[in-house]
Parts: sequence; structure tokens; C-alpha cells
Amino acid sequence: MSRTKLDSESIQQALSQLNAGAKAPWSLAEGKLHKQFSFGDFVQAFGFMTSAALVAESMNHHPEWCNVYNRVTVDLRTHDAGGITDLDFALARRLEALAH
Repeated sequence: MSRTKLDSESIQQALSQLNAGAKAPWSLAEGKLHKQFSFGDFVQAFGFMTSAALVAESMNHHPEWCNVYNRVTVDLRTHDAGGITDLDFALARRLEALAH
């Protein structure tokens, strides 16, 4: 998976493809892919984070995230590339699959 920073057009195209299969859309916020996932309760949200942590570690790509009760807010950016890369979209797709 490429760690090369994507240009704006590539990001918009990839974001459109990502959101085509998403229950709730991802957005761009402060130069990052951004989404808030909602779950039935804290245990489900924490279970999602636990599964996501294993996936992120296997990809050697770690999200910025925050958990409050049943919500998990995720921001993705490849820091060493200075922006959003294909790797961020790959992790976003994996997170979508885990959330459903």
C-alpha cells in the first residue's frame, strides 16, 4: 500500500468510492479522513476499537481516535507522508467492514 500523499482530486475520488459503501459518510476535516462511528453501547464501541487495533497493527498504520461511551471518532492521515494516502483509505475500508 502506497504511503505517497494523494492530490486533492485523487482524495475526492477515493472518498466518493469509500462513501458509496458506508452507512454514514466519511469526510475531510483538518487534512484528515474523519468519521464518527456509533454503536449500541460502550462494550460494542470498545469491541470495535479492540478489533480495529489488531487490524491497524497488522497494517503498521495507526489511527487517531477517541471513544466516548458508544461513539468512536476516527481521524486518518499518514504522518510521514504529510497527508492522506492510499493506506488511509485501505484502513478506512477495513474499519467500515469491522463496524458492520
